[in-house]
Amino acid sequence: MKLLKTCLIAALAALSFAALAQEAAIRKNLAERLPNLPAIDEVSKTPMPGVFEVRVNQSEIFYTDAEGNYLIQGSMIDTKARVDLTEQRLDKLTAIAFKDLPLKDAFTIVRGNGKRKMAVFEDPNCGYCKRFERDLMKIDNVTVHVFLYPILSADSGEKSRHIWCAKDKGKTFLDWMVRDVTPPAATCDAAAVARNFEFGKKARITGTPTIIFADGTRVPGAIGADRIEKQLAEAKP
Repeated sequence: MKLLKTCLIAALAALSFAALAQEAAIRKNLAERLPNLPAIDEVSKTPMPGVFEVRVNQSEIFYTDAEGNYLIQGSMIDTKARVDLTEQRLDKLTAIAFKDLPLKDAFTIVRGNGKRKMAVFEDPNCGYCKRFERDLMKIDNVTVHVFLYPILSADSGEKSRHIWCAKDKGKTFLDWMVRDVTPPAATCDAAAVARNFEFGKKARITGTPTIIFADGTRVPGAIGADRIEKQLAEAKP
């Protein structure tokens, strides 16, 4: 038994050494051959034999072989499970804890008792956002933190500033999104809108609407009232 334990420990040590050697080779070769590649944050195995994940810039993913001879950018699909493993990994890397949202740069819309919470990043000129807001009107007992996120056009930025500077941000926002009433011109310190843009870039929020539920679940795109209710019911902060 003692001999078996010794052999197992030796085998594990050998495997660990081999893994470290592979990682070192990947880091060295990629750095030498691709000097413009950002510094590597992490090298890790993937479910595909002989293929390693290379992570840079916190949440950018590439794939390579054990010696860094080839570099691939794209999605790794598990064909049996029909799952995009790259997307799953990115979702994990870019997850946003609700407590980490900069709520001071959002305004709130409260319906009913407001006990359930969610946040949404929206461009005022986004047609899908308007559809989402119309469905969201059907949801009761919720507090919605709205982050103005003007990524579509210069006019989106202008409308966002007018909404942010309005006396009643929530009403002005909904008047535009649901009732097509153009936000009246208003001026104030609208630096929050710029901060939202920077936050969104770091968090890889690339489209609107992007919804964050209280448990950190991120849902990109417009979803209907039934799905919103389901996510709110399942979300446990």
